[in-house]
Amino acid sequence: MSLLDTPRANRLHIGIYGKRNVGKSSLVNAITGQSISVVSDVAGTTTDPVYKAMELHPVGPVVFIDTAGLDDTGDLGGLRVGKTREAAQKTDLAIVVFADEPDVEAEWVADLGRRGVPVVAVVNKADELADPDAVRTAVKERLRLDAVLVSARTGHNVDAVREAIVAALPDDEPASITGALAQPGDLVLLVMPQDIQAPKGRLILPQVQTLRDLLDKKCLVMSCTTDKLAETLAALARPPKLIITDSQVFPIVHAAKPAESLLTSFSVLFASYKGDIRAFVDGARGIDALTPTSRVLIAESCTHAPLEEDIGRVKIPALLRKRFGQTLHVDMLSGPGLLEDLGSYDLVIHCGGCMFNRRHVLSRIDEAREQGVPITNYGITIAHLSGILDSIALPDPR
Repeated sequence: MSLLDTPRANRLHIGIYGKRNVGKSSLVNAITGQSISVVSDVAGTTTDPVYKAMELHPVGPVVFIDTAGLDDTGDLGGLRVGKTREAAQKTDLAIVVFADEPDVEAEWVADLGRRGVPVVAVVNKADELADPDAVRTAVKERLRLDAVLVSARTGHNVDAVREAIVAALPDDEPASITGALAQPGDLVLLVMPQDIQAPKGRLILPQVQTLRDLLDKKCLVMSCTTDKLAETLAALARPPKLIITDSQVFPIVHAAKPAESLLTSFSVLFASYKGDIRAFVDGARGIDALTPTSRVLIAESCTHAPLEEDIGRVKIPALLRKRFGQTLHVDMLSGPGLLEDLGSYDLVIHCGGCMFNRRHVLSRIDEAREQGVPITNYGITIAHLSGILDSIALPDPR
């Protein structure tokens, strides 16, 4: 697999922000050396954010997000700015572009800073502005950012932007899906039921990525479906160090596993790899506070047609209603939208987030936390409702 085959969710997301007509699209094209974004002298040419997967040396696989102007106006402009806010939720590193002294950018820089997103400041059109150094000084004084002076049109000093990106790279990205739970030489058993959500001929993405993680660690990997678990365990010369299962069969695997084997699930692993495992575990306490009149929001990262065995739309709501009553209200949110108004909800249950980058999942956790609503995820929820959460192996928190 080449770097260009890397899934978008596993790429560093670099967002380009700034007012209209400051040359954001031109800068993206200059950095990448390709004509990714449409360039025009007409303000507001970029409407919905443009996502482009690239390999950026020496960073590796990245996604550039070219966004609409922060100062866009009118009803349509407001919608464009809303889309830009959505893009900011998944931005790992932001490039904020200036062509005059900062004003509206201050709010965005402050918000990015609160969420721990590194910001690279760029003063573009250095060959056209009357006094580019004055703009750079204003950015420094008002936003405390050392801006790079460039001309995207001529390519002047674009290398310095690439260097600034490398210097600002976030250092909190997880190095491994399984963390300290699996070490070289460990025997690991994957229990992977092949149901309607994993059609014949393929595995779902978390299973594939976890398998690759274990192979990279030089673990000894065995796999089976749930109905072959007993036979597989009997065939092994020793109990597996770790068993990773689909969360939907947590109770079955927990009852059958050897006492010395650690047990976790793909969803629990991704709760840490793509989010904040401790936040999700703490959020599970909100399950116990539910009542027959409570409202729960199920949040999925992807969009797909409803399936009969769907974990988010069918199985988790059924488990909750079995515990708290059929009048429990459950809503579904699919896709990358903001969690803007959670005031009527008592709990948010998020999917594993395999289609989101980690920053996007962390942003959703922050949105729920700021609104005072507990948030957990699919695997943690099923383990909690099954009464086995305390005996599930959790990856090391970061």
